[in-house]
Amino acid sequence: AAGNYAFQAQPMGFPGGPAIPPVQNQPVMYEGTIWMPIPPPIPNCPPGLEYLTQIDQILIHQQIELLEILTGFETNNKYELKNALGQRVYFAAEDTDCFTRMCCGPSRSFTIRIIDNLGREVITLQRPLRCSSCCCPCCLQEMEVQAPPGTTVGYVVQNWHACLPKFTIQDEKGMDILKITGPCVVCSCCEDVNFEVKSVDETCTVGRISKHWTGFVKEAFTDADNFGITFPMDLDVKMKAVMIGACFLIVSLLFTNI
Repeated sequence: AAGNYAFQAQPMGFPGGPAIPPVQNQPVMYEGTIWMPIPPPIPNCPPGLEYLTQIDQILIHQQIELLEILTGFETNNKYELKNALGQRVYFAAEDTDCFTRMCCGPSRSFTIRIIDNLGREVITLQRPLRCSSCCCPCCLQEMEVQAPPGTTVGYVVQNWHACLPKFTIQDEKGMDILKITGPCVVCSCCEDVNFEVKSVDETCTVGRISKHWTGFVKEAFTDADNFGITFPMDLDVKMKAVMIGACFLIVSLLFTNI
């Protein structure tokens, strides 16, 4: 069943063999950035997603681009993805041409490439160009999540609703796994904006995607935002990757002028 699929515990060793011991190596620092230690390989886990088996939350920090502040000229967005200890788990960068960014704005298609501390592209997010009008429910937003690149592990699909931002997380076969519901008003001042992640029947809250309030100055003069994702520790790593994709889709639709 869909519910069972989403909450499979992650394998900790080969069948019949010893469990994989916890990572003993210390965090690695590159150019002043402390990265999360590299986990050991895990059977049936897409390469690079082993990090996600060890965490139940991710903090996403959009990097402030000086060129945007000074000129208003939109550049490709870059993000740090960190764990609760502040260690970088991944680095994400948008790959979109200048014409698309300037002309299509929040509705534009884009590719976001997510890199681990070995420099490997471990997750690819692909969003096609779609109509952003709430009056056009036949052409709503969606995002494909690949891990590794070229292998689809799931989708994020926007659902039509007259008042609320709603999305569905699906597996690679298009089966509904989780639902996401946001507030009617997403422009709250001085407080976080939360999107609840729920079971398919929407009776149980299992996680959250949040836009964090960053202060008057930062909110007014930059479009660099902070976001948080929480999910069950034992959620399938593929669905954790798709939740990361859901966060980026929500960011691009509702919280940036990109």
